[in-house]
Amino acid sequence: MSSGNAENQIAQSRPSVGEAGATGDWRSKHPVVDPAFCLAVKNASETCQLCWVYCPDACITRGIPPQVELTYCKGCGICAVECPGSAIEMVAEGEHGACEIIAAERIER
Repeated sequence: MSSGNAENQIAQSRPSVGEAGATGDWRSKHPVVDPAFCLAVKNASETCQLCWVYCPDACITRGIPPQVELTYCKGCGICAVECPGSAIEMVAEGEHGACEIIAAERIER
C-alpha cells in the first residue's frame, strides 16, 4: 500500500475468533444447531452458511453443519434470525449440556 493520498484509503476491519477475549460467559442464551433443518446438511455441501456470514463475533465455523465456538459466542441470536432453515434455536443457559461442560472445564483449570 502506498503512502499516497490518505483520502483514497479505506479502513477495513474483520473480526477474528477470540478478538474480544473469551466472552461466552456473558450470554444468557446460546445457539444450538439442529442438523435436520440445516440447509448445508440437507444439500450435503457448504451451501447457505448465512449464520457464518452474519455472526459479528466470527465464532461460527463453516461446515456441514456449521459449528459454534461457545467460548466466544455472546448469544446475540443473529445467526438464529438469519438462518433460512430455522435450524438454529437460542436456548437458555442450563438447558443444554454443552455450556455445563464448558463451565466445568473452566473450574478445573
